[in-house]
Amino acid sequence: MPPIISVSAVRKTYKSGFVALDSIDLAIERQEIFALLGPNGAGKTTLISIICSTVSMSSGQVLVDGHDIVRDYRTARALIGLVPQEISLDIFATVWNTVSFSRGLFGCRPDPAYIERLLRDLSLWDKRDQRVIELSGGMKRRVMIAKALSHEPKILFLDEPTAGVDVNLRRDMWTLVRNLRDKGVTIILTTHYIDEAEEMADRIGVISKGRILLVEETAALVRKLGRRQLTLVLQHPLVAIPGELAPWKLVLEQEGQVLTYGFDANAEDNGIPALLRRMSELGIDFKDLDTSRSSLEDIFVSLVEPAS
Repeated sequence: MPPIISVSAVRKTYKSGFVALDSIDLAIERQEIFALLGPNGAGKTTLISIICSTVSMSSGQVLVDGHDIVRDYRTARALIGLVPQEISLDIFATVWNTVSFSRGLFGCRPDPAYIERLLRDLSLWDKRDQRVIELSGGMKRRVMIAKALSHEPKILFLDEPTAGVDVNLRRDMWTLVRNLRDKGVTIILTTHYIDEAEEMADRIGVISKGRILLVEETAALVRKLGRRQLTLVLQHPLVAIPGELAPWKLVLEQEGQVLTYGFDANAEDNGIPALLRRMSELGIDFKDLDTSRSSLEDIFVSLVEPAS
């Protein structure tokens, strides 16, 4: 089955000559949660805006469920729901009217039963008769999502969906996104929260300076690029690392009480047995050890920094 979104050689150059996107190729599969990570100015929002037809591309092609976003704009756009970073709502309208009106903009027939289910799913049913101005920031963001889903799109774009909301609401949002995916909606989100991508996304794309650096399944990315760290709490602190241990490139921390060793988790010989033997020979004893895995944040920084 072809991807629900296909981006081919998309380029965006502004009149100033600034290249916001440089030959982007990207395929997003049906009913997946795809996270697009990148620093500020990397091109995340520009790419989303082009797919959603709110920004024009300089060259390239985008297909949404097989529909060209230029030649078949209306059909392609009707398949998409967009929740932008900035909250943009009629603050004097009620929640019910806001969502119902948005449905009508896409030419959909009124469906009060669907709107009710949507508001209940988003914990907005009790707020349906309240004006937007009376809602908290978190509730306004929920209204934005309801508005984006009002016309029953197959695809939902969330641009920094949990920016500025508290931890509890962030976790509620995660649950909502998973439920939407289970109902057949494809989710594409941009985020600055590495834990959000690691927790939610089936696949992750990393973008920097308008180029896609990598697209990979989340678990495979951590497994393939992740490193592990061995931490040894010493019985007696060291003033310096003995020269005999130089091959392991150890780091001495916490006033000489802790030695750390980074190693490739996938390597056949990770060097740990030889390290421990050499330490024993040198009379360096430890009272505790622990291993930890690199986080997605470590991987993200290692990918983006060389390209910065």
